[in-house]
Amino acid sequence: MRVVLAEDLALLREGLVSLLQAHDFEIAAAVDNGPSLLKALIDHRPDVAVVDVRLPPTFTDEGLQAALEARRQVPGLPVLVLSQYVEQLYARELLADGSGGIGYLLKDRVFDAGQFVDAVRRVASGGTAMDPEVVARLVARGRDDSPLARLTPREREVMELMAQGRSNAAIAQQLVVTERAVTKHTANIFAKLDLAVSDDDNRRVLAVLAYLNS
Repeated sequence: MRVVLAEDLALLREGLVSLLQAHDFEIAAAVDNGPSLLKALIDHRPDVAVVDVRLPPTFTDEGLQAALEARRQVPGLPVLVLSQYVEQLYARELLADGSGGIGYLLKDRVFDAGQFVDAVRRVASGGTAMDPEVVARLVARGRDDSPLARLTPREREVMELMAQGRSNAAIAQQLVVTERAVTKHTANIFAKLDLAVSDDDNRRVLAVLAYLNS
């Protein structure tokens, strides 16, 4: 699985490179600025991009802007964002086109190497990997006339865990319910978000995107 990585701090960049290589990822490119990131994404078309939001030269949003432009040129390019902060506007912009795997993790909360690697794989396969704090911030902005208003409190709990990238089994364990109950809630969520009922992973991603974009 080929990865393009963008991180301006050399020590962290090299650490991420070593970690991913130890888990059988191929590093197609590891860059430290926005223009180099965009070129690497277009030239290499990796299986997944792991991108810091704030990169040189201005340390504002170069990383995310490069990723968004690459997704416009390579539709569906999977992108996992790493950030120090919850950048709500950027997170919503990343989610807006509704195609390809997406993830948004806060750097300070990525303590477990296995969880990070799992998130990279999940995004590369077209799934989602959202930090719980990011999900909470986005959900808090939902409107009363949005699809969110149709969900019961339990369905919202299930949806938030789905947005984090949890499987039905993991959701059942977290909520202390049966997996069958989670499947039923998931079907109800699909219906209320006007998505055809299905166990297909892509349908789950569409549901998450509809939920977070509401």
